[in-house]
Amino acid sequence: MASIFIHGVSFFFFFFFLFFSVSLSDPRISEAGSICGTFKPPPKSRFIPTFIEEMEAISELLTTRNWTTHFVNSTPPMFALSQCFNDLSHNDCLLCYAASRTALPRCLPAVSARIFLDGCFLRYDNYSFYKESTDSLRDSVNCTSELGEIDESDKLGFGENVRVVVENVTRTAMANGGFGIGEVNGLFGLAQCWGSVEPEGCRACLEKARRSIRSCLPSREGRALNAGCYLRYSTVKFFNDKAEQQDHDDQNGFSGRRAVAAIVLASVASLIIAISAAFACYTRISNLKKEKKKQSLIPISFRDSDVNFKYETLEKATNYFGPSSKIGQGGAGSVYKGTLPNGQIVAVKRLVFHTRQWVDEFFNEVNLIRGIQHKNLVTLLGCSIEGPESLLVYEYVPNRSLDQFIFDKNKVQILNWKQRFNIILGTAEGLAHLHEGCKMRIIHRDIKSSNVLLDENFNPKIADFGLARHFAADQTHLSTGIAGTLGYMAPEYLVRGQLTEKADVYSFGVLILEIVCGRRNSSFTENSTPLLQTVWDLYKSGRLSEAIDSCLNKDYPAKEAMDVLQIGLLCTQALASLRPSMATVVKLLSSEGERKVSIPEQPPFLNPCGASRRSCRVSSLVSKLEVSSGTSTDSGSSSSSNLPSRTGDLTELNPN
Repeated sequence: MASIFIHGVSFFFFFFFLFFSVSLSDPRISEAGSICGTFKPPPKSRFIPTFIEEMEAISELLTTRNWTTHFVNSTPPMFALSQCFNDLSHNDCLLCYAASRTALPRCLPAVSARIFLDGCFLRYDNYSFYKESTDSLRDSVNCTSELGEIDESDKLGFGENVRVVVENVTRTAMANGGFGIGEVNGLFGLAQCWGSVEPEGCRACLEKARRSIRSCLPSREGRALNAGCYLRYSTVKFFNDKAEQQDHDDQNGFSGRRAVAAIVLASVASLIIAISAAFACYTRISNLKKEKKKQSLIPISFRDSDVNFKYETLEKATNYFGPSSKIGQGGAGSVYKGTLPNGQIVAVKRLVFHTRQWVDEFFNEVNLIRGIQHKNLVTLLGCSIEGPESLLVYEYVPNRSLDQFIFDKNKVQILNWKQRFNIILGTAEGLAHLHEGCKMRIIHRDIKSSNVLLDENFNPKIADFGLARHFAADQTHLSTGIAGTLGYMAPEYLVRGQLTEKADVYSFGVLILEIVCGRRNSSFTENSTPLLQTVWDLYKSGRLSEAIDSCLNKDYPAKEAMDVLQIGLLCTQALASLRPSMATVVKLLSSEGERKVSIPEQPPFLNPCGASRRSCRVSSLVSKLEVSSGTSTDSGSSSSSNLPSRTGDLTELNPN
């Protein structure tokens, strides 16, 4: 019962953070870089429980300071460090830690990992690295930026400004306890050394960063990511002045800090839940009799089945799960391309933990998918359950996932309008089949661009059924623990855990907007507006055509494109009862001639205060959401403590 309570409360916190972060603060949770180690812990080590213990300890220590270290004497040992940049308010520091904390599990079960966000840093390893300043193998620069490059005529002057601003901030940091900010001719810079690094180490780290970051020129933005420090320049002001930080802390006060402490604990709770099966397995290992019985039950179900692959066959097919064979990373594990002995190319999903830990998710995926056949759903060919880890075998879909096309910053291959429309229609048909075309009603729960794969003809296939749930025809909804990807999740599901097909409809509506606009829905860039808000505002002002991806160069039927956007808005309406069914969506999209698209009502998750983030009152947001999601509370009972940890990339709450 206690775990269920934590589960519900933690994700309730997640919900309110989605608004708080956009409206009131900028914890700078954009990921600048990450490194996952290659070594794994010994087979019978307590690595997962140790990881949980370490992250909980860091979470508690950060409630009183902006950086901390912690050590767990285990086998292997675990050392951890978390550092917030000094310009962040205490609240934003904790929010940034929560974001880094929820992203790190994708590296498990590696014994080392580090992640750089634009507001903080988090690392764990199996040795004491605290005084490390540079790392010749892993120090790097990140020059990618949506800001683009400087004009040819301005390159010389811009390069000089970069040189001056990085020299200024590194000099300031070396004289100011490891932190410096500055501005030169509209160019902004920030330098930060970790608190555990000695002054000489800080100097060496920043000197290396100063030299390496110049390789980013003529990019308008660059970051140096070193073992002991972080350095960034940008043409957009991204840091907080000292006065702003103090102001923000004063507004929130002690209660705000307590609130955000609760958020971080909620974030920790969410991860604990995500790997609770693994932890439960470790604690039950001593009971060999029960474990033996559980192990014997699994092969009985599939031993003689034609879907049962030998582990050794799949291991050889994927070149022993070599890095060159890896083609993707799902929430529950990595995906590899393999060639079977008969020459058939397949995709093999290697689950992060052994079947004993992920038994529910594993069999959920196998049992649901193997009986479903549809042109827009990925076909499950089989599985392996008797080896050291659980494997799923799918048909190979050669063109990767949709997100790699529509969000590609380099625009290597731009999907034309016909391709985008067919992807939208095909995905709708696949969802309609899940909802109404199967023997049991199935809700996917995690519809997003990275879970839509494209075949050689760019036909869509819905993948990753690990979160899917089914229920009988006479049930109106399921009350379930929340899982999925923030930004795609319907309000009634996020607030109350009530799951119906309309949750998938909402996610699909967000997906429509992303495909047509070529933009992600969720964004935490300082001066950006979430896509859902942008499209709604343009719709209300009669300028919906401005939302369409400019990369299409107006080579599309304007009326059809705006109809599709309006259908997306219909699908993302706040009240589930107002959203159309997927069958209705398919009919609307398939209609020839004039489409009769209803007038949508306002989606949830919009900032009623417009572009001003810091002046918006939390209470106004909360009350709007309570109404739109069909919930109510006594006046004044909601507070800023009801916040989530991030929007981003977990399976059992995924960021992207």
